[in-house]
Amino acid sequence: MTTLKVWDGFVRSFHWLLVISIAVLYFSIDEGMIELHFVAGFFTLALIATRLIWGFIGSKTAKLSALIHSPKAVFKSFKKPTDIIGHSAPGSYMVLAFFALIITQLTTGLMSSDGILTDGPLAQYVSSDTVDFANWLHRLNFDILLYAIGFHVLAIIIYRIKGKPLVKAMITGSKDLTAGESQTVVTKAPWLAWLIFAALLLLLIFTWAKEPLSYLFS
Repeated sequence: MTTLKVWDGFVRSFHWLLVISIAVLYFSIDEGMIELHFVAGFFTLALIATRLIWGFIGSKTAKLSALIHSPKAVFKSFKKPTDIIGHSAPGSYMVLAFFALIITQLTTGLMSSDGILTDGPLAQYVSSDTVDFANWLHRLNFDILLYAIGFHVLAIIIYRIKGKPLVKAMITGSKDLTAGESQTVVTKAPWLAWLIFAALLLLLIFTWAKEPLSYLFS
């Protein structure tokens, strides 16, 4: 049995940094630490934007096109699971769902306002009705995101019971191959993704994140 690198360094780091970011977002808003909440939100925005860009120019298994499967492929995967490199058809749907939920959360957060002291950077550009809708959807969507995370963890446990250590693969980036499986290189060096992330993060730091950062470190 041999191993193949199937997840590049950025995709793996993105996964775990996103876990940390969501935890910080939850903790900060629960504790009323709104400045930390905004900073974590901007960090997450740079992270997800880079992941989407990497989905076009990155590794084979990181590409967004690799996540597109027909409903027939999903049902077929449930009926007769196949061992593939990258995300399975059901797993791809889960990734796309997470992308949609996180993008919704970030977008509504940018347009949200508490009506007193704290406004998202886009709140001033939209109507009060849009702000009210963004506030409502921001709260509802986060609850849905938490349920999706719970479902995702349950799926990981089930796969582990079936002998597929998904967490290990997302840590090491490697997959054990049986005889006859393809050993084509599918990953790219992640340095370009990190450059894009750094550029986006710096842009956010020197624009929208300046005020909450200055408050946090004052």
